[in-house]
Order: sequence, then structure tokens, then C-alpha cells
Amino acid sequence: MIAAAHTIIYAEDAEQARAFFRDVLDFPSIDSGDGWLLFELPPGELALHPASEAASGRHELFLMCHDINATVEELERKGVEFSTPVSDEGWGLLTRLTIPGGGEVGLYEPRHQSPLAEFSPDAA
Repeated sequence: MIAAAHTIIYAEDAEQARAFFRDVLDFPSIDSGDGWLLFELPPGELALHPASEAASGRHELFLMCHDINATVEELERKGVEFSTPVSDEGWGLLTRLTIPGGGEVGLYEPRHQSPLAEFSPDAA
């Protein structure tokens, strides 16, 4: 059956985006050949949300953290730019960070139950 997932971020400047994940976010990687880095991702969860016709088929990547304010401060010290302030969405605290050469991804501190033990409210 399914053993893993392969996530792709399309970037106008793939080299710059790869450097961001390698050097700023410190994601471990391997070079699969000719500079094509494959990054190890932290554990993940998958949610399926209802969508309007206009949003149907759209996919998003959200990175999760335990303390969004501390994480934002740490990333800002590394030069990361955020396109939105932290907002309280009820289910968690959310912001969006810019991937140099590669658009944006969400960053959030969840408040909901998670299949990941480290993100369940009782795990703290």
C-alpha cells in the first residue's frame, strides 16, 4: 500500500528555494543527482476540506510548529519574510512565510486534535 508521499513546490527560482529549505529551515536533504535536492520532511497530517468550484483542485502546504511567536522570531532573525501577521483562526494561529523564488507556505500552531502525538493538546 502507500508508504510515503512526495511533495512538490514549483518555484520560479528552484535553486534559491532549495537553498532556503536547506540553509534557513535546516531540512535534511540528499542530492538525487545534478543538484536536485530531496528534503526530509517532518511528520505530517493530511486534511481534506470542502471547496468552492473556484478553489476545487487547489492544494496547500502548511508547516506546523509548537510556538508560532517563537518560531516567527527565530525565522525573522534568519531573514525570513512573512506576508501576513499571525492571526487567530480558532483552530490555530496562522501566518504565511515567503519562500525566496518559490511563493508562500503557511505556518501554523494548531489547537485541534492531531493524529501526530506531538501536536495533540494533551502532549504538552
